[in-house]
Amino acid sequence: MAEPLTRTEIEAQLDIWLETEFTFHDLGQTARALCRLTRPEQDFVLDWIKRIATTHITLAFNFAQRAPDLIKRFDQRVIEAWAVHLCDTYDRAGMYAALDVANQVGQFMQHRQGQAAGALFEDIAPVLGNFVHGLTGRKLKLEQGEAAWTDGEKIVLPAIFAALAERTDNFKLAKATVAFLWAQTRFGSLRPDVSALCAGYADPERALRQFHGLETLRLSARLAHELPGLHREMRRLNGELDTELPAEWQALAGHLAEAEVEASIGLLDTAYGLADFPARCWQGIARPDAVAAARAARLEKEKARLRVKLAELAEEARKHRSERPAPAEERFEVATEESEGRLDFEITLDGAPIAPPDDVRQLLTSVHLDFGEIPPEYLVPAGDGEYDPGLYLDQPVDPDAVWQGTYHEEGALFYPEWDLGRQHYRKNWCVMREKDVKPVHDDFPRQTLAKHAALVKHLRRGFEAMRDENRLLKRQTQGDEVDLDALVEALADGHDGREMSDRLFMHMHRAERNIAVAFMVDMSGSTRGWINEAEREALILLCEALELLGDRYAIYGFSGITRKRCELFRIKTFDEPYSDAVKARIAGIAPQEYTRMGFAIRHLSKLLNEIEAKTKILVTLSDGRPDDYFDAYRGPYGIEDTRMALLEARRAGIHPFCITIDKEARDYLPHMYGHARYVILDEVGQLPGKVADIYRRLTR
Repeated sequence: MAEPLTRTEIEAQLDIWLETEFTFHDLGQTARALCRLTRPEQDFVLDWIKRIATTHITLAFNFAQRAPDLIKRFDQRVIEAWAVHLCDTYDRAGMYAALDVANQVGQFMQHRQGQAAGALFEDIAPVLGNFVHGLTGRKLKLEQGEAAWTDGEKIVLPAIFAALAERTDNFKLAKATVAFLWAQTRFGSLRPDVSALCAGYADPERALRQFHGLETLRLSARLAHELPGLHREMRRLNGELDTELPAEWQALAGHLAEAEVEASIGLLDTAYGLADFPARCWQGIARPDAVAAARAARLEKEKARLRVKLAELAEEARKHRSERPAPAEERFEVATEESEGRLDFEITLDGAPIAPPDDVRQLLTSVHLDFGEIPPEYLVPAGDGEYDPGLYLDQPVDPDAVWQGTYHEEGALFYPEWDLGRQHYRKNWCVMREKDVKPVHDDFPRQTLAKHAALVKHLRRGFEAMRDENRLLKRQTQGDEVDLDALVEALADGHDGREMSDRLFMHMHRAERNIAVAFMVDMSGSTRGWINEAEREALILLCEALELLGDRYAIYGFSGITRKRCELFRIKTFDEPYSDAVKARIAGIAPQEYTRMGFAIRHLSKLLNEIEAKTKILVTLSDGRPDDYFDAYRGPYGIEDTRMALLEARRAGIHPFCITIDKEARDYLPHMYGHARYVILDEVGQLPGKVADIYRRLTR
C-alpha cells in the first residue's frame, strides 16, 4: 500500500482545485485532518473534492471539511451518495438548498447507512425499463415515487430497494416488483372499478387490501407460468422477507391458479372475513384512484384514435378493391389470439384480411387490456369530420412560443447529461423539445434527382438487389437440392451404425428484413452553405433508395443553445410515409445553433426502443465535434457526454454509426464511437453518394 500523502502534498492539490488564490479558503485544518487518513481513504476523499469542485468550489470546500470525520463513521458508498445528492440539489435548487443538504449530512447518513446495499432507482431504471419493454401488453414507463404501484400506463417505484443484505438480491426484488405490477396491467387486475367494489364494505380500505391480496395470489400463479425463472426468485424472496401464508389464504390460492379477475371479486366476501393478508415483499400497493383517472383520460382518446385509424385502413382498402362500388356499410372484425401470453390480432374488413400496422396493433392491445375484448363500437370506422383531432391527438406546447422571454419548461422532455468532472449524471439537465422543420415547397427535390440521375439509377439497382437477396439454407428436411455435405455426414453416420439425419436438403430462402433506422442530422450553424446543401441532397437520395427496401426509418435534425434549449427537428417520423410533405421538410432543413449531441442520441434511442425491430441503427450525419455556446460542453465534457449517450444506446441494443466531414474527427471519433463505427469523408461533395452506400453496408 502506498504511503499516505503529507499535509504539504494535500494542501498543494487543494490549492489548485479550490482556487485558494481567489477564494481565500483556509485549508490548514482540513489538510491536517486528511493527512491522518490511510492512503485509500485520502484518494477517495480527494477524488470527490476534485469532482465536486467542477460543480462549485464552495460545495467542494464544505465536503472537504466534513469528509475526514464521515469516512471514519460511514461506508464510502453512502458518502458517495451524499456527494451526488449535494451536487444534484445544487443543479436543481441552487446554492442555499445545497448548503442545507450539507448541514443535514448526519440525518442523510443515518438514513442511507442502512441502505448501503440498496438498489437505487437511478441505477436500475434503465435495465428494468428494457425488461418491462420486452413484456407483452401496453408500453409502460418507469417513474420514481414514494411507493411501488401502477395506474396501467406507468410503473412507479421507490427511490431505493434495500430490504435485503445483498445488492443483487435488492435488484431482484425490484425486478420482481416490476413484473408483478406489469401483470396487473396484462391480466385484468385494473379492469374492475375496485373503489366501487370496496365501498360496500364497512371498512373499504381493508376490503381493498384483501382484494389486493387475492390478486397477488392470482397473478403470482400467472407469473409462475409466464416467467417461471423469475417466479422462483420471487418465492425465495418471500421466504427471506415474508411471513408464511396462512392455511386459509393458501386454500384461496388454489381457487385462483388459472382464474380471471372475476374470481377474485367472487372471493372478496370470503377474504374479508379472514385475517389480514400478509403482504408479499414485491406486491406494492393498490391505487384505484390513479387507475381510474388514467383510464378515464385514455378510453375516449383511444376509441377515437382507433376509429380514425380504421377509417384510414378502409380508405386504403377501397383504393385496392377491384369491385365497384364499395359495400354500403364497411364492417371490421377482430379475432384475438393469445399464445404464450402474447396478444395478437387478425383484422378483417368485409371478410377480407388486413394486416394491421404497428400503431393499430398497439391500440388494439391497449383497448383489449381495458375491456378483455374489443368492443364492437370501437370497430366502426370514423366518418368524415367525426372527430376533432384535438380530442384524440396529443397537443404539444408550441416550441417557438415557450422560448420567448422567460423560459417555461412545461411540456418539455428532460434528459440527463454525463458530467465529466463529477463522473456522474446531471439529472434532468437538458430541456428538450421536438419541433417541426418549416417546409419549403420548392424545386429542390426534383433538381437533386436530376443532378444525381446516374447515381440514383446506381443506388436503385443496388437497393433492389438487397431487397431481392436470397439466403441459402442448408441441412433442411426438404428443399430444392441435395445438401452434399449433410449427405456425406449422414452416410458416414449410417456406416458407423448411428442414426442417419433426415436433414439432407437445401433451399433458397428470402430473408425478411426487420430493420429500424433513425438518421440524426446535424443542423448546427456550422453546416451553413455547401454542407447544408449536401446533407439535404443526401437525404433525398437516401429516401428514394430506402423506399425500395421497405425498412422503417425516421429522420430528425438536432441543434441547441445551452442545456435549456435543446431542439430536435422532426423531418420524417417512423410511421410517416415518404411524401411531398417530407420532401418539403428536407428542403427546409436550415442551420440553427450549436452541436449539443447527447440529448439527441438519448431521445432517438428512446424512439428506437419503442419500435419492434430485430435490428436498430442510429446514424449521425455531422460536420464536427460536440459543441455548445459558451459553456462547459465544449471540449472533453461534450465528447464524454456524447460517448456515454452512445454507450447507453449500445446497451439498449442499438447500433450507432457516424458519418462526418470533419477532418479532425480522428482525434475524437474513435473514443466516442469505437473503431469501425464511423467514416470520415474527405469532401462535402461525397456526402450524397456515400450515405446510401454506407447504409447498404450497415444493413446487409
